[in-house]
Amino acid sequence: MIKSLQFESVWDALEEDPVRIQNLKLRSALLIEITEAIRSMGLTQAKAAEILCVNQPRVSALLQGKISKFRLDSLVDMAHRLGLNVSIEVAA
Repeated sequence: MIKSLQFESVWDALEEDPVRIQNLKLRSALLIEITEAIRSMGLTQAKAAEILCVNQPRVSALLQGKISKFRLDSLVDMAHRLGLNVSIEVAA
């Protein structure tokens, strides 16, 4: 019988490096919030690109959830441009 493994998140299952896991979790959370903001504002990809100061293919990649295409700092910038407040909580 094969014992099934349980993980706290999909990133824990896909990645072994704890530093990379944390970065992926943060990027994922921001990507989701940015995508929801774009959709809730009813923005076209062209208008979102204008607001975010990126090109339309970049917005398309964002809306498709292509997390590997985005660094954490660029997602923070995009969130800010959409009027979202990004904060970091550090815990031991």
